[in-house]
Amino acid sequence: MNKTYRLLQFTFYKSLFILTIGLLSCENCFTKNTSSTFSLKEDFKSYWFNGTAEISSFQLTQSRYGAPREGSAVLIFVTEDFLSKDQVKANKKSDKSEVVLKLNRTKNFITGIYPYSIMNSSFTRLGDLNPLVKITTSIQEWCGQAYMQLNRKKKLLIESHSYFEGEADQELSFEDTLTQDELWHWIRTQPDKIPEGSVSLIPSFEFLRLQHKPIQPYEAKINLQTINNQKIMAIVYPTLAHEIKITFNNTPPYLIEEWEEINLNQPEDRTSAKRINTIKIPYWQKNRLGDETLRDSLGLK
Repeated sequence: MNKTYRLLQFTFYKSLFILTIGLLSCENCFTKNTSSTFSLKEDFKSYWFNGTAEISSFQLTQSRYGAPREGSAVLIFVTEDFLSKDQVKANKKSDKSEVVLKLNRTKNFITGIYPYSIMNSSFTRLGDLNPLVKITTSIQEWCGQAYMQLNRKKKLLIESHSYFEGEADQELSFEDTLTQDELWHWIRTQPDKIPEGSVSLIPSFEFLRLQHKPIQPYEAKINLQTINNQKIMAIVYPTLAHEIKITFNNTPPYLIEEWEEINLNQPEDRTSAKRINTIKIPYWQKNRLGDETLRDSLGLK
């Protein structure tokens, strides 16, 4: 009897052990799929992997020093091979590179006698639900220049350099969080995944430097609205009294049509950009005398 009891007891605990191991090895079996990647659709590949860049020109009205300044803005989206470790463009595809979507966002405008030139470059992994890799922003004008760079590794590592007192040279580190600059990519690659509601968000580097705000995450509220065949992503920063609205088409390739930045304390103080035209060309090959005529189609001087 005791022998039979011990045999049954052994069988019971053996089964319990096997069941426990099975549950531990299948920790996601009873939860939602937590995969961090998604497959790229064929129409996405045919649009973005055809050896060209998408260039969109915009008529810019930039608010600066309390007055509207007329200028131009350009969005250049292009896929390229990227070295993950060094976080720079790869000269050629290899087992050390990955494909990213790069956005170069530029602004040029005049304030009185002197010009402003602003450029933001951001890089995101394709097919990744948490895609940010790197952000850089530079601002040049006759008084001086400012430069910021973010590298996403285990944390967000930020370096900032400026000619302004109190902003000179900074090295900052933050826990991984969402950034406004990468959301321009989310619009083009995964607009249905854009988070809505209250989020912790690092504002655009351009805004932080132009407004001399501390570099840090801020509480923000994101709202998506659909009007006809377009969507509007609105981001509001209550403590900064700042709002940005980006309007884009509701169907692939989700072309960005316009955006607007508003000072909520002074609603008349706003920046706006409206699309003039979009072309797809390998612009890096268009650098000979005579290729300047391509700027005419974009409405760029």
